[in-house]
Amino acid sequence: MASVAPFDLEDHIVAAHYVGDVPFFASASGVIHRLDDGAKATEAHDGLLTCIRDPFSPSLVTGGEDGRVLRINADGTVTEIASQPRKWISVVAAGPQGAVAYGLGKESHVVLNGTEQVFTEARSVEAIAFAPKGLRIAAARYNGASLHWVTTSAPPVDLDWKGAHIMACFSPDGRFLVTSMQENALHGWKLDVKPGTEARHMRMSGYPAKVKSWSWSPRGKWLATSGAPAAIVWPFAGKDGPMGKAPLELGTRADIMVTSVAFHPSDEVLAIGFIDGMVLAVRLADEKEALMRRPGKGAITGMSWDPSGKRLAFASDAGDCGIIDLSA
Repeated sequence: MASVAPFDLEDHIVAAHYVGDVPFFASASGVIHRLDDGAKATEAHDGLLTCIRDPFSPSLVTGGEDGRVLRINADGTVTEIASQPRKWISVVAAGPQGAVAYGLGKESHVVLNGTEQVFTEARSVEAIAFAPKGLRIAAARYNGASLHWVTTSAPPVDLDWKGAHIMACFSPDGRFLVTSMQENALHGWKLDVKPGTEARHMRMSGYPAKVKSWSWSPRGKWLATSGAPAAIVWPFAGKDGPMGKAPLELGTRADIMVTSVAFHPSDEVLAIGFIDGMVLAVRLADEKEALMRRPGKGAITGMSWDPSGKRLAFASDAGDCGIIDLSA
């Protein structure tokens, strides 16, 4: 039976992430809390807008209302990556070789080895993602996304699809780019096509709400998403991904919406967080469910597994956070 160690904070918590074995909780006020031999806090931003975990290094990358892009290290120390006074930075991404990208109006900025490269987009940048291999970014915008090679002068590849694209991610093998849209749908492009041919489209619709959280399974066979009264999990194992295939619907709870999803780091087990604060774990093989946390004060805004997969950090918009220990 899992045990829950509460960690209550008086703030809207934007994200929960493990950096190594240390859980971090990023608040909207700009304070980064961590549980490292006791509760500790770092004053990072005057208003925080986004916080992601760097998949390539043991650190977080944040953007704020103060126009700063920061790297938060595992010990809580802060390094400033960029500063844009009087601007809001709500789009950040982390890539190989210490690269960090952020969006600013119609520009995608990439900071690498102390230099900053700027790519001009057709519309405002809503999201940026790094490809899993090579220094390549995707910038999501209105009417599609653009692919840029960071270290070459090659022209961008434009992936067009009408509508507002507000999130972006590559599949772990780099074969697909997926975006979340303003109109309660996902769109995807199959990138591994023959040279000179256009990327193939994938449309994943039917959501009653916007997809604001997603998570890839450990080997990239599945993409789990929020935005419905169940976790919607799309199959990506085949060469054409989810084209022509129905998704799994896991953890269905009538009209209680899923707000956060997080795959286990090594097993095909999905943690599902709901708008009422409940957290479930579901095993994909047989869809068996296990209650991890009963409903709380606020909607689950973020979840993160530790590297061993034995502890899950969760955060809510009401500040009732905590650690779920499966080894207890």
